[in-house]
Amino acid sequence: MELILKRDVENLGFTDDVVEVKNGYGRNYLIPQGLAVLATPSAKKVLTETLKQRAFKEKKQIEDAEKVAKKLGGLEIKITAKVGSGDKLFGSVSNANVAEVIAKEGVEIEKKFITVPGGTIKRLGQYEASVRLHREVIAQVPFEIVAQAK
Repeated sequence: MELILKRDVENLGFTDDVVEVKNGYGRNYLIPQGLAVLATPSAKKVLTETLKQRAFKEKKQIEDAEKVAKKLGGLEIKITAKVGSGDKLFGSVSNANVAEVIAKEGVEIEKKFITVPGGTIKRLGQYEASVRLHREVIAQVPFEIVAQAK
């Protein structure tokens, strides 16, 4: 079944992508949730016209996203956490913690656009998070988890 996505769907595609999915997934989930519409010939024509008009706007968005990516790459992010024996953390560090620290540095990014290796981190050390600023711009943000002073 061919569908046009109305919103970003994780592990499937972005807004206005034409995707091929199994009939049940499209009919029972994507369409009723308002995430997609059938890709009829008329809907495809409307989509191509919309994409042409959006191309110019998107170029500016990409440039802005690249500026933010440069700024993020230059940040020295340190996240402090309570540590038990060895280098194991009490609790874990997730994308929400990274988003919080980045926000303190002056860049607001929703936590859903930040991907931390393994989902959560439970040890001290150096890590790198992926931040999706635009469908074509993904920044790698290095950060370090350090022990909290006792």
